[in-house]
Order: sequence, then C-alpha cells, then structure tokens
Amino acid sequence: MHRPSLIASCLLGLLLTAAPARAASMPPWGTGESQGEDLAILLVTFSPGDDVPSWWGHGSLVVEDRRLRMSRLYNYGMFSFDEAMLARFAMGRLEFWVGQSSVGGTFRHYESEDRDIRVQELNLTPEQRVLVAKRLAENVLPENREYLYHHYNDNCVTRLRDMIDVATGGQLREADRAPGRMTLREHTRRYTAVNAPMSVLLDFMMNDEIDRPVTKWEEAFLPDELEAQVAALQVKGADGKVESLAAKSWNHYESTRRQRPPAEPPAWGPWILALGLALGGLAVGLACWERQRRSRVARLLLGLENIIVGLALGLPGTALLIMGLVTDHTVTHRNENLLLANPLTLLALPFGVALLWNSQKARARLLKVWVVLAALGVLGVVLKVLPPFDQDNWRLIALILPINLGMAGAFGLDRVLARLPGADRASAGRRDAVASLKTP
Repeated sequence: MHRPSLIASCLLGLLLTAAPARAASMPPWGTGESQGEDLAILLVTFSPGDDVPSWWGHGSLVVEDRRLRMSRLYNYGMFSFDEAMLARFAMGRLEFWVGQSSVGGTFRHYESEDRDIRVQELNLTPEQRVLVAKRLAENVLPENREYLYHHYNDNCVTRLRDMIDVATGGQLREADRAPGRMTLREHTRRYTAVNAPMSVLLDFMMNDEIDRPVTKWEEAFLPDELEAQVAALQVKGADGKVESLAAKSWNHYESTRRQRPPAEPPAWGPWILALGLALGGLAVGLACWERQRRSRVARLLLGLENIIVGLALGLPGTALLIMGLVTDHTVTHRNENLLLANPLTLLALPFGVALLWNSQKARARLLKVWVVLAALGVLGVVLKVLPPFDQDNWRLIALILPINLGMAGAFGLDRVLARLPGADRASAGRRDAVASLKTP
C-alpha cells in the first residue's frame, strides 16, 4: 500500500538531487558569470595516431576563463566502443557526442601517444567568445550532446568549423567558398598512406561521391585543414582592424618521430598495376605448367591462388554489395568496383578448394566465374566513356582486371590445351613412360 508513495518519493529525491548537480557542473561561461574580456577560445589540433580511427588526427575547442582560472576542453569525437556501436557503424548510423574534460589530462593523454599538440588562440571579440563558450556549455548537456556521425560531412572537426564560423559571422564559410586543392578521395588516400592494404581497401569501398570537386569548406573535415584555414583567415578584431583569426599559435607538444601526412596522395599506380599483372600472369603460368608437365604442385598452387584471391577480393566485394543495398553508408552506394569484385568472386574459394582435389567440375566452374568477372571488368572500362561512370577507380581497375583476365585465361587455356589433337595421347605416353621406369 505504501510502495507507490515510496517509489514516488525516491523519484522526487532523485530529481531534487540531480538538478543542483547539473547546475554545479555548468561552467561559469554557461551560467553567465564569465565576462567576455576574461575568456579565451583555443583551437587545439592533435596530429594523427597509430590506429585507424586516429589516422586523420583530431581537434577540440578549449574555453579558458583567465580571471577565474578555469578551463575545459570540448571534444566532439566521443563514442562508445561496444557491440551496439559496431552494429550501428555497420549500418551507417553511428552516434557520436560531445564531451568535456580537463585540458591538462587530455594533453597528457596525447603526449603519452607521442602526438603533436598545436594550439591557436582565436582572435574573437568579447561578445563572440561569450557566444562560443555558452554554445559549447549547452552542447555538452545530455539532451544536446549526441549527433549522427558522418566521416566527411559531420564529424568532430566539422562541428568545430561550424562553431568558429558562427562566431565570425560567417566569415570562415565565405572565405572557404574557394575551390579545394584536391578531392576527398585524394585527401583520404594521403592520410591512409601509412598502411597500403587498408588504403587500397578503403579506396575500393568508396564511390564517386568523394570524387567531385569540393570547396575549402568541405576540406575542413580534416583537423590539419581547419588549422591552416584558421591561420589564413583575416577577420575584424575588437578594435575594427583586420587581423588573423589566429591571434597566437604555439606548439604545446611536438613529436620527434612522427611525420606530417604527405601533402599529396601516394603514386602507387604503377606498383598496383605490376601486382595485378603478376598475379594474373602467375595464374596463366601455373595453368601452362600443370598442363604441360602434369604437375601436381602447379595444380595445388593454382587452387591456392584461387582461394586467396577469392577471399581477398570476394569478401570486400560482398560487403560492398550489402553496404550499398541495405546501409546508410552513402559513399558505398552505386559503386563501380562491383564490376571488378562482387559475391561471384567469392565462389573462387570453394571451387579453388575443389581444385586442390583435382575436380574437373571445379575447373569448368572456375572458368565460367572468371570469364564473367573479366567481361564485367572490361564493361566497366568501356562504360567510362559515359559521364555517369566517372568514379576515380583506375587504381582498382589496374589491380583487379588483370587478375580476372589472367584467371579466365588460365582456365580457358587449360581447356584449349586439353582439346588439342594428340593431347590425351601425349599425356598417356608420358604416364606409360613413367610407369615403365618404375617397373623392375
């Protein structure tokens, strides 16, 4: 009988204790206590790290009240790493949020990872500083903090860019209407150059959405680009004079071993083509060796190559098809690379295993699989003459098409040689000769 009232009392108690705690957590610039003259807004840029999410670097905003000697760092790159997060990421619906932390603790963390920490104090009027500080304090509240992450359009750095643009009355966006110096794919390739296989995989997974010309504003999804744009932007200061948006700049910490990302994407085209030709040529060579010498080793190596290629190209191709059909990863939709590798490529895995056991059916099926894939790859090249097929995937064509053609040629050559007059007699003669040598 008293249980409902007990529950109500507990809930009321929680509400009464939660409200003061939330108010106490609000910094003075969120409550209006801070004065614009006492505030400083700092843009902090962290250099790239070792793991894939940190390859792009990171950025944050810091608010300092120098009169009250208080500061907080605002980080829009917060997310929870768990099974639910992986599921949301797979579907293209990853939620990030903005968090706040101590400046010293955050800096020590990045120093421990030996990552550069570069700081720019923004040249804002007192009113603009109050505006930015108050918005950051409001953004970090539970009801405001979450947003749907997009690597290029809405990430932990574009949120800083947008905040700075609001503070400057749109001056940053106006200056950033100028054309960017490279496409989003080229930026992606230069930042992922630290790991060639992962760079090629990401290049394979993304469509022509990142190949169109972009503005400097869109390039500012990268921390380094935003840092450079802030340094270059001229704005009106508190006294009406035109000055750099970066009033002061300094290196809080500088790594002695890390290098900046390359200024241009790596020129891997010739090496990628050489690899594709080598793998395609290897398949043809193994087929000739097996047919001419009846080599068991050649057959096993040809089967093994099909298994490896089927996995290496078939799994990404299958994932690409699924992501393009059922997820919100728009950069994977309508991807021309599906003409080079797709679920059909994955069939090389079981047929390659069967080939290890000298299955003739597997040979016939592998021929069909690779002929279809080679034809699709050639079609993809021919379609390049049409405007809609403008994806920058020549590197993937250079890698995968020679493999498809080589595999198709290997099993096609095997069938042709098997049908040549006297091929069976010659094979039988070699078997008889070997048998006679073994007879006492």
